[in-house]
Amino acid sequence: MSLSIRLPKEIDKRLSQLAKRTHRTKTFYACEAILNYLEDLEDTYDALKALKEPGETYTITEVARDLQLTAEEEKEIGMGD
Repeated sequence: MSLSIRLPKEIDKRLSQLAKRTHRTKTFYACEAILNYLEDLEDTYDALKALKEPGETYTITEVARDLQLTAEEEKEIGMGD
């Protein structure tokens, strides 16, 4: 599937210069930008969903126990003396 977009001249110019300088295509950079933006959006929506529908919660003590942390490791995360 393809996508056609019209870019403002200044953005197209910058994209063209970058593509030429790096020997990549404008399509490569457009795909990279869209992919990064999608990942950020997906993370944001996942975080919002988690805030609205929190799952099970654990105390730091429970986490340390389940991970079988040593006393030194507990101290590193602020649990010890």
